[in-house]
Amino acid sequence: MHKFTSRFKSLISSEKLWIVLILIIAAFLRLYRIQDYMTFLGDEGRDVLVAYGILHGHLTLLGPTSSVGGFFLGPIYYYFMAPFLLLFNYNPVGPAVMVALFGIATVWLLYKFSSEFFNSKIGLIAASLYAISPLVIAYSRSSWNPNPLPFFALLCLYVLFKAVKKNNFKLFLVSGILLGIAMQLHYLAIFLGAVVFFFILISGLERNNLKSTFITLSKKYISIFIGFLIGWSPFLAFEVRHGFPDIKNMSNFILHSGDTGTGNNFFQIIYDVFFRIYGRLVLAFPDPTQYHLFTPQIIGVWSAFVIAIAVLSTILLVWKFYESFKKKEDFQKYLLIACWFFVGILLFGFYKKAIYDYYFAFMFPLPFILVSGLLLFIYDNKKLKLFGKILACALFIVVFVLNIWGIPFRYPANRQLNQMETIAAFVMTKTDAKPFNFALITGGNSDYAYRYFFTFWNHPPVTIEYPGIDPKRKSVTDQLFVVCESLPCQPLGDSLWEIAGFGQADIAGHWKLSVVEIYKLVHYKGK
Repeated sequence: MHKFTSRFKSLISSEKLWIVLILIIAAFLRLYRIQDYMTFLGDEGRDVLVAYGILHGHLTLLGPTSSVGGFFLGPIYYYFMAPFLLLFNYNPVGPAVMVALFGIATVWLLYKFSSEFFNSKIGLIAASLYAISPLVIAYSRSSWNPNPLPFFALLCLYVLFKAVKKNNFKLFLVSGILLGIAMQLHYLAIFLGAVVFFFILISGLERNNLKSTFITLSKKYISIFIGFLIGWSPFLAFEVRHGFPDIKNMSNFILHSGDTGTGNNFFQIIYDVFFRIYGRLVLAFPDPTQYHLFTPQIIGVWSAFVIAIAVLSTILLVWKFYESFKKKEDFQKYLLIACWFFVGILLFGFYKKAIYDYYFAFMFPLPFILVSGLLLFIYDNKKLKLFGKILACALFIVVFVLNIWGIPFRYPANRQLNQMETIAAFVMTKTDAKPFNFALITGGNSDYAYRYFFTFWNHPPVTIEYPGIDPKRKSVTDQLFVVCESLPCQPLGDSLWEIAGFGQADIAGHWKLSVVEIYKLVHYKGK
């Protein structure tokens, strides 16, 4: 009995057991009914169409267009998607599973990063909280180019730290490649580049020998830059060939004036970002559109809790950074964390547009590390004794419950993928296997999701060209199918080009299916 008890205690205290359990939970929360809950609208349809084209020999040097700003990103995400689209027999759930796998890998990488930087306890706490964060889970269950960014940002900084510690220029090169990949996923990875720049600069300063410092720093920056060019090369090849149009548009979008969504006050923006990084990521604080679901008192208490955790975690970081600088112990570790935190947040103060939650993707793992450090500090504090242990456990339980309560799939599934496929399949049955034009009347979607299924079924709709391109109107077929997502719907006379370009028409069929109405239009023949 004693031997059994001893083995049981040893098993319970096993670090490997806990991280395996955390990864299992992370996998469940990211993969459970992923096809039913994944987002599949116009942007996702556009992406799988491009990935489908890549698998059929249509390679590209351009990636997704940004949701705002009108410029393109690099194509690396499409090439990540393609093998998973093929592996799942062209089912769009494949790329969503890929994103989920990146999310699970990020949980493990966060554990490894935190364990090596601090200790395994912080690693386990950070990984467990990251695994159950509703916002993180939501961005880990659908195919979208910014969603793998937390993995590449964390891996980039992890390799960078190893490079600085070992003074290994090959690792600097690898870190640069990862930074280039991150820049292809989302343009705000440029903030990650600033973190890399300042960390190398500050960690490499030597007051006694400025010449040697300059040479060493130059070699590091050159290695990083070469790696960055390699990682960014597909996009860069297009830009060089066409006069850098997207780089110019990206720069104008980031730096020039516009509505930030929180006001133009630098400190107001900083506070908003500071609050949301802790509140939205770690403490499941609701989006403003969900405030009506709670009483003002609950929102007030919740806000105060977020501020308290955020301020205490930040104070602990500053204190640890100062101690490491004074004692010259673990300085580079705390320097990297401090650069990641302060440079990352401060740069948002200069950002001139609305700031969405996914813009924090390059910082997603960071607040979990800081909050985990705070919880362990309270737990191990000798002055607080038993009270500290009780308080730390209570705080962990509160954070855990808040996150579990906000898990996305506690709500009914949207089944967008199934819905789009069902509607597209219905349209196919009405085409009589003949050429057709297609239009979508919608409030904010695009028709790529439907077009993907038509293309996969080898019966893509004919796109109506403008008269200057098609003066003989050969691109206009004998039938136009209109899907109305915005109801009520009157397709005849609608100004949408796909309808107007078809010409004067009559309604030859009208059906209601799911949440849409479908119309078949044919050319007007007169009475």
